[in-house]
Amino acid sequence: MKQKAMVLLAVMMCFTLLLAPNVQAQTITENEIGTHDGYDYEYWKDEGTGSMTLTEGGTFSCEWSNINNILFRKGQKFDETQTHQELGNIVVEYDVDYNPDGNSYLCIYGWTVDPLVEYYIVDSWGSWRPPGSTSMGQITVDGGTYDIYETTRTEQPSIIGTATFQQYWSVRTSKKTSGTISVTEHFLAWEDMGMPMGNMYEVALTVEGWQSEGSAVVNTNDLIVGGEMPDAPDTSEPSEPSESDMPENPGPSSRSAFSTIEVEEYNDFSSSTMEIVGTDDGGDGIGYIENGDTLTFNNVDFGSNGSDEFTARVGSDVEDPTDIEVRVGSSTGTLLGTLEVGSTGDWDEYTELSTDISSVTGENDIVLVFTGPVNIDWITFSEAGEGTTPVDPDPQVIYGDLNGDGVIDSSDYTLLQRYILEIPVSIDDISVADLNGDGVIDSTDATLLSRYILEIIDSFPVED
Repeated sequence: MKQKAMVLLAVMMCFTLLLAPNVQAQTITENEIGTHDGYDYEYWKDEGTGSMTLTEGGTFSCEWSNINNILFRKGQKFDETQTHQELGNIVVEYDVDYNPDGNSYLCIYGWTVDPLVEYYIVDSWGSWRPPGSTSMGQITVDGGTYDIYETTRTEQPSIIGTATFQQYWSVRTSKKTSGTISVTEHFLAWEDMGMPMGNMYEVALTVEGWQSEGSAVVNTNDLIVGGEMPDAPDTSEPSEPSESDMPENPGPSSRSAFSTIEVEEYNDFSSSTMEIVGTDDGGDGIGYIENGDTLTFNNVDFGSNGSDEFTARVGSDVEDPTDIEVRVGSSTGTLLGTLEVGSTGDWDEYTELSTDISSVTGENDIVLVFTGPVNIDWITFSEAGEGTTPVDPDPQVIYGDLNGDGVIDSSDYTLLQRYILEIPVSIDDISVADLNGDGVIDSTDATLLSRYILEIIDSFPVED
């Protein structure tokens, strides 16, 4: 009997193997839309090299290099006749080995129509935290905090061709590459904040690369659509400083670099993780939690001679040192110098640190870029000594060099994209962005700059 049972079990296993689906991996290297093992997929790029290998269910792997913009996604496309409420609750369970080198997003991505909306729920990113604008508020979903953003795309590619449309963003304040994304809760929060959704076109787990390289392996991507709708998460507006928090006499529109510049006199912070940390010795330091956070001091006047040294009063209670990069104009502008901040014993214990910097003259925005948490109470610059070489009063115009560092690269492209999207940026001479000489700075100029950086063209029409 035992022998017969074993033979029967072996036969049943053979039938099971024969009946089991045989999912064939499929590799794509050019733009393509289709279905694979029950999931819709799309591979899209404009320029560069990338490959996407489709595997079982919602899983896939991808890699990219020398890319301008590329999206790999797998999820579900809809027929544009139902709202997300009519479809029911949407949730994604995911796990990704995510290895970006440069600018990239790991997100839930998709579109709606009527109104036309492109949306992102970003759980992790590469070197830059998108979208670089002011948060409209925050929500707490799936154990994490997300900043909410709305941006406008003017006459840009879309699912219906070139169009003007809104982008909605939920961006996690700390990175995550596995777990749950309760998609519908983000949709409900956006609508509660006055950001209407239309009929659904797509929901997809997406890896996007922009002017970067990298790779990812999606080990799990389970998209669940249907079921009871959840309650909308609480939304909140970014807190405004109270009158007691404001300085008694706010600084003028232009501030001398050679007097102490106090943090409390400026409110142009790009960091959503900013928090005031109490101090025992008079400081009003600001805590920076995430890598890549920035603090901007607007309209700092260095005069005609410039500065030799940057000094900051800082406090820290972390074991690993934090770098503070001092840059001109933007977070990717010319690097003047770097401070390395080690532990001072506590967040409310301060010390003064200085670094030599290259001379900068005239009125500039100064941007401090942080690689980790630190409190900063004030900064100042020492005046340049005699013999400082003044800036050439009639410098050569370099078309495409938006940040004025003498090199045309992806940093200039980022500035141009943000300018076109009407995101505040600091560009000394915007005329260098009019690459076709038509008097208008738009997506045509961005395309020319991209092609120049990728060495597809070696000059701009305005130079011919």
